[in-house]
Amino acid sequence: MVKIKKRKLGEAQIPTSSMADIAFLLLLFFLVSTNIDVDTGIGLVLPEFVPPEEQEFVPLSKDRMAALLINENGDVLLDGNIIAIPQIKDNLKVRITEKIDLPSNRKLVVSVKTDRRTVYNLYLQSLDQVKGAYFEVWEEYAGAKYGKSVRDLTPEELEDVRAKIPIIISIAEPEKV
Repeated sequence: MVKIKKRKLGEAQIPTSSMADIAFLLLLFFLVSTNIDVDTGIGLVLPEFVPPEEQEFVPLSKDRMAALLINENGDVLLDGNIIAIPQIKDNLKVRITEKIDLPSNRKLVVSVKTDRRTVYNLYLQSLDQVKGAYFEVWEEYAGAKYGKSVRDLTPEELEDVRAKIPIIISIAEPEKV
């Protein structure tokens, strides 16, 4: 009789040689397919740099300028009068509307000035109110002249509205305390 030897069976193993490849593919997939929300900041168009010796200073009359001052406590002054931030829009709308029919060199200039320790959120809220005043005047003007909203205007009509009511905001350097 022939004796048959029993072979020892090895333990079951999971192949892990391609595990790193799969992990990198998953990582790459999630990196490519994920939307990352990035704050864009304040949408301002800054003027080109002009050396101080080449700058031209044009004096502004008091009736042409709206001085908006914001201190560190959140107090807002519009032309020396204390107002709340939500009131900025309504006060400026009246002044912007008064100057619609004047030539472009007589339009309203809104000067925004803050204290160095002013809370950034108050500064942004104030700028939003100023721009909101201009946008509401644009809407009223477009409705009166063209009978439609600013969004529905043709590029030529929109350019006319922008020329008639230009947004002129002067942002002054914050003062040291």
